Amino acid sequence: MKSKLSLLGLCVASLLGTNALAATDPQTLQQAIERQEHELKALKEQLATLAVQQEQQQAQQAQMVKEVVTNEAKQSPWSRFKFESYGTVNYTSDEYYDNVQDTTPERRGRFDLERIVTEFGYQFNDQWDMEVEIEYEHGGTGSALEYDGFDEFGEFESEVEAGGEVMIEKAQIRYRPNDLFGVKFGNIHLPIGLSSVLHKPNQYLTVLRHRSEAAMLPAVWNETGVGIFGEYANFHYQAQVVSGLNSEYFRTYDWVASGHQKRFETVNADDLAYALRVDYGSFKQGTAVGVAYYYGNTSGNRHKSNKVVGDGSVSILAVSGAYVEGPWILRGQYLQGTLSDADAITQANKTTPGLKPGNFAQLGSKSEAFFVEAGIDLSHFWSLPLTVFANIDYSNPLAEVETGTATKRYENTWTSLGVNYSPIPEIVIKAEAGRQQVAVASIPDTNFFALGVGYQFSL
Repeated sequence: MKSKLSLLGLCVASLLGTNALAATDPQTLQQAIERQEHELKALKEQLATLAVQQEQQQAQQAQMVKEVVTNEAKQSPWSRFKFESYGTVNYTSDEYYDNVQDTTPERRGRFDLERIVTEFGYQFNDQWDMEVEIEYEHGGTGSALEYDGFDEFGEFESEVEAGGEVMIEKAQIRYRPNDLFGVKFGNIHLPIGLSSVLHKPNQYLTVLRHRSEAAMLPAVWNETGVGIFGEYANFHYQAQVVSGLNSEYFRTYDWVASGHQKRFETVNADDLAYALRVDYGSFKQGTAVGVAYYYGNTSGNRHKSNKVVGDGSVSILAVSGAYVEGPWILRGQYLQGTLSDADAITQANKTTPGLKPGNFAQLGSKSEAFFVEAGIDLSHFWSLPLTVFANIDYSNPLAEVETGTATKRYENTWTSLGVNYSPIPEIVIKAEAGRQQVAVASIPDTNFFALGVGYQFSL
């Protein structure tokens, strides 16, 4: 490049010298000027060509460096390793009742190391990867002594919670040859309920995950099975065949959620379940709408399978939507579920030794729940990373019963206002105050307050 520029300089100098000798003849001078202009134009074109060639050479060199770095990264096993973690610590002050017959609430404050979740991933190659997610709940492991007023009229019970304190929330292997189709198998998340999609503390506005969903479904529902997934344009789909629920542990206050077989070393799989979800857009990225459906029989998974003659089939429909644009945040979900043979399961659970579900363990043949949360991110208006929100949760696990009259004791509505403060993107501090209403006139409304701190990061 330097030799070419030097040669051009010599040519220019030679031209200037020649033109100086011919300066005494006007006609010759005019011809020399025209010739000089023509040659200067040609020189400019050559310089422009040389500049383009130099840019191309630099781009080629940068690409070569990038390819070398990429190849070195692919050869390093650490580049294929992924680690993520999130967790929450909460303080709650709320009014509660000793048992289902109590109508005079008492206030109690509680601290809870709600959960610490660690997720490990490894990319075997461009098509195969694996993920393992471990959740540590409530800061401990082993036996738990719990007070359960709504299940057994104010009794203490001690139980070893094999999945309640430390559990594998995900242990899956995935094969994804392209965006349109992939398959995963192992212990996988069911795409039923938004908490299975948005379960990190910066993905929901309330301090606790939505109470309405907890009154119907297992939290971050996971089962063992196989599923297919993929995306086309802006549509995303999932279809799964997984282990089913066990109706021996269905309860009035959370419908079929307690039937999740996480407490046992092995999972009964005589009855399988099926799950399907289709979304337009992405809930994790912001705006989306989606519909999900779950169906499965439960009687075959009972340890005493002869106690219920019917299938005890569970069906759940979930419709959800989110609008996140600029400062505006709006999310909502509606859940509706049906349970066949609800009376037969109720009677069987009452007479199964060791279960002791209580006299009011009536199960709903239909359950309903919904929530709507709306927030404004004030950082779009001021240099303040603060989001204010309003929320409403509703649940009724006894929306309908097969016989008799359903008690309204478990029909609850929670309304609240709160704030989220994020000093850095990886940390969120939350405060929420609200009111709980029970659909029984003799039971007064109660107030609650909650503070929470959550984190999330990815390596």
